[in-house]
Formats: sequence, C-alpha cells, structure tokens
Amino acid sequence: MAGTSPIRPAFGFSMTDSPTSAAAPRGAFAPAREAIEALRASRAAPALQPYLAGLWRPRALGPDAPTRLATSFRVATYNVHRWAGVRGGKAFVPERVFGVLARLDADVVALQEVLLPDDAQDLLADLADATGYFVAFAPARRHKRGELGNALLARVPIASALAIDLTTGALEQRAAIAIELATASVASPLVSVVATHLALVDRTRKRQADALLGHPQLHAPVVLLGDMNAWRRCPATRHLDATFGGDGAAAETWPLSYPAPAPVLALDRVYARGARVSALGVAPDLAARLASDHLPVMATVDLDM
Repeated sequence: MAGTSPIRPAFGFSMTDSPTSAAAPRGAFAPAREAIEALRASRAAPALQPYLAGLWRPRALGPDAPTRLATSFRVATYNVHRWAGVRGGKAFVPERVFGVLARLDADVVALQEVLLPDDAQDLLADLADATGYFVAFAPARRHKRGELGNALLARVPIASALAIDLTTGALEQRAAIAIELATASVASPLVSVVATHLALVDRTRKRQADALLGHPQLHAPVVLLGDMNAWRRCPATRHLDATFGGDGAAAETWPLSYPAPAPVLALDRVYARGARVSALGVAPDLAARLASDHLPVMATVDLDM
C-alpha cells in the first residue's frame, strides 16, 4: 500500500525470575465507527512506537503456586474497552473486568484495549494483585488519558516478553505482545502466547497477520489470541485458517462475542500452531455483559496432540 511504512522490529525483555444478509445487524456498523475513532485519535495524539511497558507479579504468591502450565490449559481473549464498561465514554470501572477475570479462572488471558492511565500508574499492579496473574503490557498508541494497548496474563511466571509493532500507516497504530511460558510438556517445554488487536482495513489486517505468522521469535507451539476485527471472511482470516489448519478452530465455530449485550459478530478468536484448540465458547458470565462491549471467548489448548 503506497505511503505506508514497513513493519518495525520488536523490542523484547527477558525475565529469568521464574454470509451476507439483506439487512445488516445493528452491531455490524460498529467497526466503521471504530475506524472513525481511530482516525481522530491518530490526529489528536502523538505517535508512539510500541514497547514493552512492564511486567507485574502478584505480591501474594503461595509456596505451592504453579511454575509451569499443564499440557492442557485454559485460555481466554477479552477486549476490555478501556475499562469503560459496555457503554464506553468517560466511564472507568476496571473492577468490573477484574471480577470477570477472577470468575473465568483461565490459565492465560489476552486483553485488548487495555488503558494504562497517566493518573493511575498502579492499575496493572492492582490487576496482578486482585487476580493472582503475572501481567505483561505493551501499548500500541497514546490515548488522551494514557497509553492503550494489549496485555497478557498468566498463572505462571513469564519467562520472556516482547512487543511487536504492527503499524503500517498513519491511520491506525496497532501492535501485539508475545510471551513465553514454561510447560509440563516434554515435547514442548515452552509455549509462545500472543495477544493482538488487528486493524479495521482488510488489506492492512492481512499484512499484520502475515507479520505475526512469520515472526522469527514466535516458535511453535504458539497460541494467538485477540480481537481480529474480522466481522466477515477476509484475506487475513483465510490466511490464519489456512496456516493453523486442523490445529486451530474451524472458522464456522467462532462464537459471537460483540456487542456484549446481544452478540452478532465473532470478532474475538483463538488460534494455535503446534497445539490443538477445543471447547471454544463465550464465557457464561452475566456480569461480563456490563463490564465491556465484548464478551470473553475461552478455549482449551492441548500441547500433546
């Protein structure tokens, strides 16, 4: 695409301490509104190159806390809508999301639209303490209230983490965060987990998927979680489906997750390469319909297929 910049390199950090219808549903037009918001944000805020902002660990870790994932573990992906609840706007209710996360009881969680406010720098430390997760965060762009990006939460210590810049032009600043976790699998002692929030434009989304799938530091097995912004079949999802094949979930099985009160779109997805995804579905938490405009999507990942 003319005038775009190439995918920029990642910045890493290691931590050794441990179908078409006649009438489109109401929610189908939400991506267009999001594109307008992204354009306004790109004009209003200075550019930010994604980076690994930090790693947080829960302060209350018991002696029996796990250090490795089991060979079969639960994952979730959840767009938290800047902690603004289902209505958005200026609301700031992170405690709603904290409660949903506690009830999900997943082993690994990917969060999108995570806002780290300038005036609440301890928010992610509070998240780690409230949920018992290790937390890694990488902002994708500046928001008028702070930095906005993706986070990964894990029940076990994070062995390494990196931020991946997926921005290809001036319209949308996008990124991913990847971590490595130790597992109990002899064949796969480490697993890479990636959280991302892809672009709204089909061609840009395809380039971002290509960049992630070909990233040299993402070794199989790898689990890709996120808001793919694919409200219809597109080049990016075709590539993802073809690449992951039988290791991921079939495209027909994606659960509807947006908008949260009455979902009509399957934007949030779970893929795996070198592992098997099963038990894919929306988390049955009524409170989640008020905590964000997306519902959490959960799945089981099996390393020893």
